[in-house]
Amino acid sequence: MQCGTGHLPGGCQRTMGLHCVLILCLFSGWAVGYKQGDNVTLYVNKVGPYHNPQETYHYYTLPVCRPEKVHHKSLSLGEVLDGDRMAESIYYIRFKENVEKKTLCKLTLSEKQVDELREAIEELFYFEFVLDDVPIWGFVGYIEESGFLPHSHKVGLWTHLDFNIEYNGDSVIFANVSVKDVKPVPLEEGAGAAVGGVGVGGGSLTVTHTYSVRWFESTLPHGRRAERLRDYSFFPKTLEIHWLSIINSLVLVVLLLGFVIIILMRVLKNDFARYNVEEEGGCDDLDQGDNGWKIIHTDVFRFPPYKSLLCAVLGVGAQFLTLATGIILMALLGMFNVHRHGSINSTAIVLYALTSCVSGYVSCSFYTQINGQRWVWNIILTSSLFSAPLFLTWSVVNSIHWWSGSTQALPATTVLLILGAWVLVGFPLTVIGGIVGKNRAGSFQAPCRTRNIARQIPTQPWYKHTAVHMAIGGFLPFSAISVELYYIFATVWGREYYTLYGILLCVFAILLSVGACISVALTYFLLSGEDHRWWWRSVLSTGSTGLFIFVYSVFYYRNRSSMSGLVQSTEFFGYSLLTAMVFSLMLGSVSFWASLAFIRYIYRSLKMD
Repeated sequence: MQCGTGHLPGGCQRTMGLHCVLILCLFSGWAVGYKQGDNVTLYVNKVGPYHNPQETYHYYTLPVCRPEKVHHKSLSLGEVLDGDRMAESIYYIRFKENVEKKTLCKLTLSEKQVDELREAIEELFYFEFVLDDVPIWGFVGYIEESGFLPHSHKVGLWTHLDFNIEYNGDSVIFANVSVKDVKPVPLEEGAGAAVGGVGVGGGSLTVTHTYSVRWFESTLPHGRRAERLRDYSFFPKTLEIHWLSIINSLVLVVLLLGFVIIILMRVLKNDFARYNVEEEGGCDDLDQGDNGWKIIHTDVFRFPPYKSLLCAVLGVGAQFLTLATGIILMALLGMFNVHRHGSINSTAIVLYALTSCVSGYVSCSFYTQINGQRWVWNIILTSSLFSAPLFLTWSVVNSIHWWSGSTQALPATTVLLILGAWVLVGFPLTVIGGIVGKNRAGSFQAPCRTRNIARQIPTQPWYKHTAVHMAIGGFLPFSAISVELYYIFATVWGREYYTLYGILLCVFAILLSVGACISVALTYFLLSGEDHRWWWRSVLSTGSTGLFIFVYSVFYYRNRSSMSGLVQSTEFFGYSLLTAMVFSLMLGSVSFWASLAFIRYIYRSLKMD
């Protein structure tokens, strides 16, 4: 399987620049005009269990009608990542020409092939065809369970398909298949029975596949044909306009903001008034007899352990914030539609490579500010903090897909393309960003000087321990997105088309706002207990939202989906772990910068008053 564009066969193997390949893979596809009688190529794509969306196999792995020599379509990067493996079919379809019950082929199936079809039908295998970039879905066969005593178990194969195609002018708008008024061919144990175009002999089964084509005129313009596909209901629809969840999240944000701004600022006002009653000198001359956050002013800006790891977390978190914001904004601009197979996958890979400079810059800049010396090691750690777990997870998942023969296993050319994107674009940009960040980094700008000897931290009550803060700081942001999270899971791990990008942007902003507010509040409570170890605590408190998201993924797998099997389960839990890690990095970065800004504010205000 090669990755390329519709007008550049084998583009992955050509010796042209990597940027050109990525751009062609990302933006391939446009409207095609047909004339009366023009051939409209129907591609067969993949089959798989209905309840396991990521467990897919090539259509020609089943004993079905096929050409003597299979010709595959050149695919974009996103299509390959989505498990597409399109190949030309022997269906003969001409533009605006109806066909009635035309013979496709006559097959003689062995007993083993009959058993293969029976097993596929019993596992609810569906197929996917593609006609002018319009996906067409249908079930391979029919299964019926009836009666109790005696119990009846019938399995039938659909040998006739009715193609219903809508057009407007010279463009294809929509297409689907139906088996209405068609009787399935029964597949009995062994060779089966002779029913409707089926012959039995010598342990084999002979079936005749036929098809019909009907064209219908549509008033929907080509530019809006994605709306027609979104309204089609082969797969169950659960996406709705869910403003109630948005209102619920907004109420939570308002309450949190009210708590932080009103209550916390009143407490700070009282603190400022008490700490500055008899102050005459700077921050270093404060009365050491007081208690609370003021007394640790000489320790609060003491640099934390594991500086390089902390900066790498902040850098990669900033990269994913940029990446997520970019994808959502591009979606709002209409750059993704349901007819561009895997376009979001392609965009994510390109943006991940291009935004690597953000992670390098943020990480190395802050690492230099806090007196880090091993900046080369910091750049290497930043570039591998997420890419290493991603590669490890992908290796395991891809190996299982390869072992099972699934189309989700990436071809060697695609692996080399993605690896090249990281080696030739992602890693160099991380290094460049790190060098620029190191050279442009200023001083840390701490309002108070730090003494050489650290102050002893008093014993903290149980509700100020790290685990408690992580539970509070993780649960509240998770509760703000829990409803929307279901729809996201239904899109990623189901068959939904997510189109409510405006709502998604609102929820994303709410998530970041809640994370920042909770972090500031928890940091204040930590400092008020004379504990100056806020650096890592601020990252972990809100970053623990990723743990709640992973727990929710387990709940979704067991109670909200029908996924099963080694192939689907490995992919689901492997990439759910990576998703939880991404959320932890993003929210950990946001909470740290919010806490740092808050701490600088209160100690600067204390010194200036």
